[in-house]
Amino acid sequence: MGLFERFLTVWVALAILAGVGLGLTAPQALAAVAGLEWAHVNLPVALLIWLMIWPMMIQIDWAGVRDAGQRPRGLALTLIVNWAIKPFTMAALGWLFFEHLYASFFTPQLAREYIAGLILLGVAPCPAMVVVWSQLVRGDANYTLVQVAVNDLVMVFAFAPIAALLLGVSSIAVPWETLLLSTILYVVLPLVAGLLARRMLLKRSPRHLLEFIQRLKPLSISGLLLTVVLLFGFQAERIVDSPLTIALIAVPLLLQTYGIFAIGWIGARLLRLPREIAGPACLIGTSNFFELAVAVAISLFGLQSGAALATVVGVLVEVPVMLSLVAFINRSRNRAGGGAQVGGGGGS
Repeated sequence: MGLFERFLTVWVALAILAGVGLGLTAPQALAAVAGLEWAHVNLPVALLIWLMIWPMMIQIDWAGVRDAGQRPRGLALTLIVNWAIKPFTMAALGWLFFEHLYASFFTPQLAREYIAGLILLGVAPCPAMVVVWSQLVRGDANYTLVQVAVNDLVMVFAFAPIAALLLGVSSIAVPWETLLLSTILYVVLPLVAGLLARRMLLKRSPRHLLEFIQRLKPLSISGLLLTVVLLFGFQAERIVDSPLTIALIAVPLLLQTYGIFAIGWIGARLLRLPREIAGPACLIGTSNFFELAVAVAISLFGLQSGAALATVVGVLVEVPVMLSLVAFINRSRNRAGGGAQVGGGGGS
């Protein structure tokens, strides 16, 4: 591992401090950057995520993508955890904390809004950042692409009815512009650019491809760190003004994230999935599509609502938590051997 990867947790911690510092000392500049949105998608953040994803897209071998259908267990695990378990455990935790454990801290109306924000996060698995997490755990790039594509397809049909059911409303107006634009920016464009770059490099030699991918690693990690700076910079005032509220919202989110990962990891052990498939399969369910969740929260409850704040806290919690899960997967792989299965035994 290079210097960036070896001390990634340190760099992220510094990026969080830098983001909060910039948000407090240069709020107008951060507000201008935050205003560069289209369909609730922040374009500078989208560009940085694109830079993170593109290097992994170059590694995708389309022959391997076609073969992914012959290994359905990883896809089955992802779909069951994301759509049959995750939304309902998030709703249950939200109800437990805000209707009971936190009942004395918030008004009933505000508590319902916080629960709604948590539910919207729980119904939106991430289509983009999981590619970054997969790269950090040395996941199968081809299989990860298939997992992301299948979850995106399911989300088109399942997000609105599940969210409407759990929120207790008759219908949810899905912000299709946000969903489609995010898919294009985070999946389609980097995928096409990666395919073209891969073809050009392979025409020269496989060695040129490997060398180019190695040179891109610092760019990918830098994109992650700059994304963290912007996300925490955008919310710096809220973090400073309402630290207790943010901490209280973060507790059920942390329990949900680690709990869903544990369910996925146990499922991967039972299915004896190879680590390069099990890692991304578990991480997809724990990472959230925050643009979609924030957009729906704002459209349903308003910009200053508790629901919108809860989705924002989900954004703030996600990166540090996901890095801890990446570290867990990597330590587990190192203990058992790089090609070992999660359930033990030989390679894939």
